[in-house]
Amino acid sequence: MSTKAEAATKKGYDVEEIRAQFPILKELVHGKPLVYFDNAATSQKPRRVIKAESAYYATINANVHRGVHALSTKATEAQEAARETIRKHINAKRAHEIIFTSGTTASINLAATSLGQLLLKKGDEVVISGMEHHSNIVPWQLACERHGATLKVIPITDSGEWDLRQVPFSDKTRILAISHVSNTLGTINPVKKLIAQAKKKGIVTVVDGAQAVPHLKIDVQDLGCDLYAFSGHKAYGPTGTGVLYGREDLLNQMPPWQGGGEMIDVVTFEKTTYAKLPFKFEAGTPHIAGIIGLGEAFRWMQDYDLSAMAAYEHTLLEHATKELLTIEGLRIIGTAKEKVGVISLVIDGVHHYDLGTLLDQQGIAVRTGHHCTQPLMEHFGVSGTTRASFACFNTIAEVDAMVAGVKKGVKMLR
Repeated sequence: MSTKAEAATKKGYDVEEIRAQFPILKELVHGKPLVYFDNAATSQKPRRVIKAESAYYATINANVHRGVHALSTKATEAQEAARETIRKHINAKRAHEIIFTSGTTASINLAATSLGQLLLKKGDEVVISGMEHHSNIVPWQLACERHGATLKVIPITDSGEWDLRQVPFSDKTRILAISHVSNTLGTINPVKKLIAQAKKKGIVTVVDGAQAVPHLKIDVQDLGCDLYAFSGHKAYGPTGTGVLYGREDLLNQMPPWQGGGEMIDVVTFEKTTYAKLPFKFEAGTPHIAGIIGLGEAFRWMQDYDLSAMAAYEHTLLEHATKELLTIEGLRIIGTAKEKVGVISLVIDGVHHYDLGTLLDQQGIAVRTGHHCTQPLMEHFGVSGTTRASFACFNTIAEVDAMVAGVKKGVKMLR
């Protein structure tokens, strides 16, 4: 642990020490200090992550696992060190249970394609929930279409929580694919409880952890899931990186989803045999620089007390919720008891796009639209929301600036 990080841990949460590590926070937007509240879309990167990715291109820049020369060896060692770092962070048993992908979307497509081929046949069922991101809906729809299976949906309540009284498990259910945390609502779902129910029925479980990994302590063995997917760019790492964790025995059964270099053992025109884990699922040249940066992002997070980070982000959520609800006609979509720092709001007589545009003019970055959750928007009867999503480097002062910006926007737009 660095001296500064150690000091921050001992003294309590030092947000200014953390902010100093994010170069982009010094930028001006429309002449105003940047207030970045779009972390659920992509988080900003600490300087050491940026340096790690840049250093690969400047000092190594060789392919992995394919050369005996010194640079190739260095690249391989750096990539595999990242794999081990991530293994420890999510408490996987083995490093080869960590599959590198280009992001959560690729990880779930891998899972849906491979599990579909392994498990699904005509008449089978796949269960998802009503709050899923499109990336955890469409791949399963495609798998169901390919194999003649049916997609079933867990209903959600008006507070934005699963209705566990209506989970549509049956003797035909083969796969459960659910989000750990909602990207739109911030709801922390009781995934461990539902996974336990699924396991009793022999259902394979897949968790979309894209929004959970940056905010929660993840232990895949404790959760008991079969597969767990997440992205690097939402967890202070580079874009174009992601992970699919899978239990070794299940991954060994699953067929490859892409063919090419690296994932093979022996190739002939008559037959190909596949490489062992994790390489069976890592066809082609990976995003080596990004993976190295991803490993550094996780090492950066491990330098801090993750529970303290989560508690700090919760204070931002509570403060923002309290202050925003003082605005007449404002309603927060998603009021679950357990949430991460995400607020989706609608205001009577104000379009979310117009509000987002006016906030941008004040240097405040939020997300507007349906957030790739159109069925969820339909459930709540809205076309979209204005979403603010917090990270460990945000401040109470920034929240107050956003609240003032919303008030200003309401006066202009009503």
